[in-house]
Amino acid sequence: MDSLIKLTLGVSLTLGISFSTLSFADINIVKKGQYTEECGGEESCTEISAFSPVSNRIYTTNAEENELKILNVDSNGWLSEHSTLTLIGGGPNSVTTYGNWVAVAVEAVNKQDDGNVLIYDLEGNLQRIIKAGALPDMLTFTPNGKFLIVANEGEPDDEYKNDPEGTVTVINTNTWMPATADFNTFNSTKLKNVRIFGPDASIAQDLEPEYITVSADSSTAWISLQENNALAKLDIASATITDIYGLGYKKHQQNKNAFDASNKDNAINIQTWPTYGMYQPDAIASFEYKGSTFILSANEGDARDYDGYSEEVRVEDLILNPDAFENARELQQIENLGRLKTTTANGDINNDGAHEKIYSYGARSFSIWDEKGSRIYDSGSDFERFLATYADNNVDNEPWEEGRSDDKGPEPESITTGELRGKIYAFIGLERANGIFIYDISNPRKPKPAGYINIEKQGDIGPEGLIFIKKTESHGWLIVTNEISNTISIYEISID
Repeated sequence: MDSLIKLTLGVSLTLGISFSTLSFADINIVKKGQYTEECGGEESCTEISAFSPVSNRIYTTNAEENELKILNVDSNGWLSEHSTLTLIGGGPNSVTTYGNWVAVAVEAVNKQDDGNVLIYDLEGNLQRIIKAGALPDMLTFTPNGKFLIVANEGEPDDEYKNDPEGTVTVINTNTWMPATADFNTFNSTKLKNVRIFGPDASIAQDLEPEYITVSADSSTAWISLQENNALAKLDIASATITDIYGLGYKKHQQNKNAFDASNKDNAINIQTWPTYGMYQPDAIASFEYKGSTFILSANEGDARDYDGYSEEVRVEDLILNPDAFENARELQQIENLGRLKTTTANGDINNDGAHEKIYSYGARSFSIWDEKGSRIYDSGSDFERFLATYADNNVDNEPWEEGRSDDKGPEPESITTGELRGKIYAFIGLERANGIFIYDISNPRKPKPAGYINIEKQGDIGPEGLIFIKKTESHGWLIVTNEISNTISIYEISID
């Protein structure tokens, strides 16, 4: 199983400024172990995992069968099944561990009803059930273990008639009593660059908490609001949302932000376009640098697409204002922007039915933000340029999926950080390209690309969750949970 993954380290690639002027770090990656969940060939049998250094086990959610899988991990990284727990509720969305606890976020059978957090011991014995909000999604313990924080997404039903409020549940682990941080104080506030567009929804209903990251001192958390293109800031002790930061838009007119917009041109055609990307982060992570916290985001993107309301259309179906787009007919050809998925919720500035701006979902990149939601770095078009050159050089089978160019490209979904030899690294999982980028982010204002893993060649498809476990000063384990291949894999990352 210990098959060395050959990276394109030291290969001369023309990939834009950052890749062409920097050499990749001397990082070694070895596949250590893999476990495949059997579930009748269905997807989403594995989604999110947590690792306990106390029990030396991995705990993985199986939403399809409403189960939690417990895996043993030996010293060599081999995985074996320990047990399977049948859960209470409508299905798990996330799992986390701290000390002797395992916490699982489980939605209600009716997703618009309040869900629960199930607390287990490390052997899988249920200890308590704690009420959370509607559709509890991601959850995490604070670094000091004093609080457990749950992002309750509060999605509407398919008819968009029942739209519960998005909230954050803060659980004191001394008493296990939950407190609710809601967004009601923002209902009469004008939020800059925050997308509020659900039909007949208040701001509190429209905001949908997705993912959480916590400061090193356990005092503050940041929550991604993916559909809203925003970050929320939480004071943990008081369970209060203190700020909401709109993330703005990515200018694809700039060469550093070029992208491939069509899946019907039979080519990887990366170029500038008169469009704006909505960052819309899914997973986020954080790290400390010179006394400040920085937030990392995997800019996946997501549309609201329900029977009762959908914002999603293609550019070819928009009415474009000829004053804003003199070459509208040419742009709307399928080999140009015609196939690109866009939104009807943004872009019609004067509400006359014609769009003055075109927006796309996600930024096809990862970004670094300061504590107040100001962007200090974005990887631009690096992902797409690298994948295109990777394919052109026949280094391996093409990892780029041309069929996704019109949607969200390689689709950065998951992100985590790890420290080796005094340097901080970011690991970014691409859901559609089935790869993981590695960046040296020791200086958050000047990240350096450090490597790429084509995990599809290792039998892993759809990286949904990433965990980095430091083993020694020079090596650690990257645990990758893949929802399409239904695999949990361990990759050893080491630096010579």
